[in-house]
Amino acid sequence: MTMQRMSSPCMGCPLNRRQFLAAGCTACAGAAGLLTGIAPARAAETQGKVRVRIIYSLHKPVQDRPDWPNVGFDFRPAMERIEATLKGQCPKIEFVTAMADGPEATARILEEDKGGDIDGYVVYQMNCWNRVVQTIVASGKPTLYADFQYAGSGGFLVYTAGFLRSGASNVGFIGSSRMDDVVAAVRCFERVKSGATPAEFATAVAAVRKQRTPAPSDLACQPDPISALSPRDCLARMKESKILAVAHVSAEYAAVVKQEMGVEIVAVPFAELNAAWEVADKDESRAVADRWQKSAARVADVSRETLENSAAMYLAEKAVLKKHGANAITINCLGGFYGNHIHAYPCLGFHELANEGFVGACECDVRSTSTMVAMTALTQGRPGYISDPVIDTAKRQIIYAHCVASNRVFGPKGPANPFEILTHSEDRQGASVRSLLPSGYMTTSVEFGPDRKTILFHQGKAVGNDPDDRACRTKLVAEPVGDIEKLHTQWDAWGWHRVTYYGDLKEPVFALADALGWQVLEEA
Repeated sequence: MTMQRMSSPCMGCPLNRRQFLAAGCTACAGAAGLLTGIAPARAAETQGKVRVRIIYSLHKPVQDRPDWPNVGFDFRPAMERIEATLKGQCPKIEFVTAMADGPEATARILEEDKGGDIDGYVVYQMNCWNRVVQTIVASGKPTLYADFQYAGSGGFLVYTAGFLRSGASNVGFIGSSRMDDVVAAVRCFERVKSGATPAEFATAVAAVRKQRTPAPSDLACQPDPISALSPRDCLARMKESKILAVAHVSAEYAAVVKQEMGVEIVAVPFAELNAAWEVADKDESRAVADRWQKSAARVADVSRETLENSAAMYLAEKAVLKKHGANAITINCLGGFYGNHIHAYPCLGFHELANEGFVGACECDVRSTSTMVAMTALTQGRPGYISDPVIDTAKRQIIYAHCVASNRVFGPKGPANPFEILTHSEDRQGASVRSLLPSGYMTTSVEFGPDRKTILFHQGKAVGNDPDDRACRTKLVAEPVGDIEKLHTQWDAWGWHRVTYYGDLKEPVFALADALGWQVLEEA
């Protein structure tokens, strides 16, 4: 999810441990034990070792805002484990550490390191969008870029794809849930002391990553017959569709969607949705909340009042859809909620709309919403859901994470899977959905780009659900079909979101692309 980013002046302070403590830096004092100093004196036993600085890219040691992994998350134990593991398993390398929240703090670290003997850098992406690694890579030093998964994964994917596209030759990357893989990648720094160039270091990291990624498993799937609409009928259905964008949409982009896909997009102000929420029938809201409470496998940390407010938001969504004759709605949920424009998260409402054959889409993401309109039409009612994916090479998996998903993935009349009602993950407020999605089936993930006349496409076999408490609540785990290395390449050009549907939809998607006069870009 796109979060507001703020800079903290104490992050990455160019102080040694003694100066750091004397300075009384309140934001970082709890993490003082992590800092081995920007320029400590080297003990005799470290002479001849490779010297590597670990930089943790994060807001603060204890997270003070809603963002992945979640507000209040304490990074300090994780950073201590990372450092202890690397020191214990890489005896030929001396490690020093620092923290930074953006380019300015990172530049101060590099300035302090000038003239020193730092051989390379490990940058751990701990929050999604802190731009730290770019400054390090621009230094030309050998750089290992690592994902702290379910925390920094958005930035890791987008920034890694950018490095691959730009041809940056001094950066290797690792996104693995297995610490042994990170250790193996870090050991590539030992080659630098033997004369390896930064490019040769990066090549060695790539070889380690590929060698440690498991081979494809059996991708045979459960039977899932699907009767897709013909391209002609799908295009006709799209032209009958209307998306409500709360609270803003680019007029230029809306015009492109209308021209290329036939789908109309109408901007609706927060005030209209909020007014519909305020007048939602209280008895009906209570009845909807009762139904959710009874049908959910679990309700945790969500009050009855919050549940009823969420039910009222669902009724408000239906009311504005009916008023405008629309079948899809996408809401700037985070901006609306944090800006006090709306007073309940729309997540449960989107969940319910998807189960009924409508489209409810997160974050006012108009491109993904128009994708869902097309795909739900193509599949005659199957719901998709927007996700923030995570790639885990340790298991050869991609995880589709978000706080909204249907629990009727085969369509409104299909079987239901269990779901839980939990708080919205990043801020631990409101109510959202963890859908425990079925395993063993082929899934298709897409993004429709009308502005580039392209459909981005990959597939994966659903293999489970990850219950990790970090990041978004629903986490469908899949093994991608094709080349997982290639799957790292498009995030900078297309952004983080993907829309996932159950079903082997390759043939109907390609046929629809032909009818539109578009191309399909297979990202795996």
